Amino acid sequence: MSIVENIIENKIVAVIRGNNKEEALNIIEGAIEGGIKLIEVTYTNKDASEIIKSLVGKYKDVVIGAGSVLNVDTAREAIKAGSEFIVGPNFDELISEYCTEKNVEYIPGCFTPTEIVNALNSGVKVIKLFPGEALGPSYIKAIKAPIKNVKIMVTGGVNLENLNEWLNSGADSVGIGSILTSGANSDRAKIAENARRFMEKVGE
Repeated sequence: MSIVENIIENKIVAVIRGNNKEEALNIIEGAIEGGIKLIEVTYTNKDASEIIKSLVGKYKDVVIGAGSVLNVDTAREAIKAGSEFIVGPNFDELISEYCTEKNVEYIPGCFTPTEIVNALNSGVKVIKLFPGEALGPSYIKAIKAPIKNVKIMVTGGVNLENLNEWLNSGADSVGIGSILTSGANSDRAKIAENARRFMEKVGE
């Protein structure tokens, strides 16, 4: 299965920040325990490359990617560490070219129709609609009417209550971050339970 197919089939991408390697790994292990198969390790964590290296090949059927990638140097570092996809809050043509050269999926953050079309024209297959909470589910229907071939991952503002509204409005997948650790207080079992609820909701 390709990365794009995986993202569309599994629907949920866990966006992992954490203040350090240990904190991030605890969240990641909980997310995987809860059934999430797509992990985005963000470069807001200074240990991101080490985290990615430690995860690649460790779990069967789990895909590890990098997030908050703002420049080619970071993309290069992430791919060298073993990242299978690259996510950014914005679209960067140089990152797109580099990822194409390395045969790694680039999922850029886009907000407007112009940004989305520019990303698609560069070869991008999935765009990250960001920040989702500023736009709402109805925006996806509006975008997909004229831009029918776009695959959209929504990040920002997704929770259990509105998950199906996003998906029913045409979102192909969603990214979830801090909500994974909501009420968990670093308890891995509680993080796993939060993840499980999202995976069960997708299956409804």
